[in-house]
Amino acid sequence: MAREDIEFRGEGGALLRGWFYPAEGVQGPAPAIVLAHGLSAVKEMHLDSFARYFAAAGFAVVAYDHQNFGASEGTPRQEADPVLQSRDIRNAITYAMTRDEVDADRIGIWGSSFAGGQVIMVAATDRRVKAVVAQVPGVSGSAMLMRNLRPDFVSHALAQLDADRMHRFNGGEPNAMPAVAPNPFDQAVMPQTETYEWFTEAAKSAPNWRNELTVRSMELVLGFEPGSYISRVSPTPLMMVVADNDTVAPFQIALDAYHEAREPKDLRLFHGGHFDVYEGEGFDFAAGAAREHFLTHLK
Repeated sequence: MAREDIEFRGEGGALLRGWFYPAEGVQGPAPAIVLAHGLSAVKEMHLDSFARYFAAAGFAVVAYDHQNFGASEGTPRQEADPVLQSRDIRNAITYAMTRDEVDADRIGIWGSSFAGGQVIMVAATDRRVKAVVAQVPGVSGSAMLMRNLRPDFVSHALAQLDADRMHRFNGGEPNAMPAVAPNPFDQAVMPQTETYEWFTEAAKSAPNWRNELTVRSMELVLGFEPGSYISRVSPTPLMMVVADNDTVAPFQIALDAYHEAREPKDLRLFHGGHFDVYEGEGFDFAAGAAREHFLTHLK
């Protein structure tokens, strides 16, 4: 299947770059799915696998790099602004609607990890979305960060945010820190060992991924609570794919959020960890569940 390199304008005018996959076996405009990745990740980190899987099921697919990351433009580089990224998901929907190959009345969105929370917020506020899948979603930025920091590190991390804000206020360039680290006692935004192992392995196919996030990214993530929007997703059909051993995006908080969602909704619980959904049996489970949801509600 041939994929096309694409670019479109994101929020504020930055050029976002990604891929467009035509729907296989479809005559005329097809339903489409927009894919968005997690914190610091770029599209080469397994989005192609999901895109091809959905395209083979008859969906056109748009996958792209978040603003400030990978092949996309935007500054400060390596800064994750979840609200800005959510707005760019809406720009990606608009882009998809301009394609002759796409039925503009049948658009779905899919987000994984941190973007799993973002697609919940987008689906709650953008009625162009006709179906949404949140995979191992981070529904609470504060929970994702604070639960993965050692309690005795929390006060130091908050002091670092304050110092960085003062530094920028005085005209300094944004400070940066590692996104992941091999030792959970090292300083990193995501200090879990499993996170480091997944990113460093996935980076072998993603040469433009950088193990770096601005310190301000932590502040922006801490203030992002997309789970508070979940009751407003209805009547758009929602599916959540949750891993029962997920400590990166704590599964208990995802389940609590799902409880607050209104019908129509569907929960698929997978036995495994946060990163197991990207390959092997976990991929088959997660991608298969999402395909079923989109087939039901978009086709």
